[in-house]
Amino acid sequence: MIGGVLSLIRTLVAIILLRKGPEALPRAPVVFVISAGLWLLASITALVLVENYTGNTFILGAVIGTVGFIIYALLINAAGKGERLLQALSAIIGCGAILSFAILICEALLPYVLGKEHVQAIITLIWLWSVPIEGHIVARAIDRLWYVGFVAASTVFVVQLFLLASLGPSIDPRPAPPSEQAVTGLS
Repeated sequence: MIGGVLSLIRTLVAIILLRKGPEALPRAPVVFVISAGLWLLASITALVLVENYTGNTFILGAVIGTVGFIIYALLINAAGKGERLLQALSAIIGCGAILSFAILICEALLPYVLGKEHVQAIITLIWLWSVPIEGHIVARAIDRLWYVGFVAASTVFVVQLFLLASLGPSIDPRPAPPSEQAVTGLS
């Protein structure tokens, strides 16, 4: 079991480095479950360790991620490659989990060596790297050139940013500061 999980993680890292595609993963629901478990573990770890990461942040991330999965699923099915859907979604969620762990490691270790601005820049680069990774996965899943997948992933990224900007403030349980309450009329 542990050997299988380590093999899955090695394959996911190879996908992150654009050396393999989602077809390198077995077409099995257990791979999706393990990938989702890795993502859940990364999210729970962030809940415990990261100061600004709350339950609401977790829910918002899950909702935004689900919207991305739905868009990718529709695209893959529309391309007539529905048999590759499980592998592609497993790769996307698994790679997202590995990148989340990389971000957590950066947040935990790099502030001792680098300044806050440098750490934030590295984290942003890791976060942005998810777009070409998802584009690579989608392009391989639908048998198209890399730029088709990149355009799809970029579109999903913009939709997710829009949702983050739209939904993020509405689920924040903290009351607005007194200056904002006066401006907006909130009490």
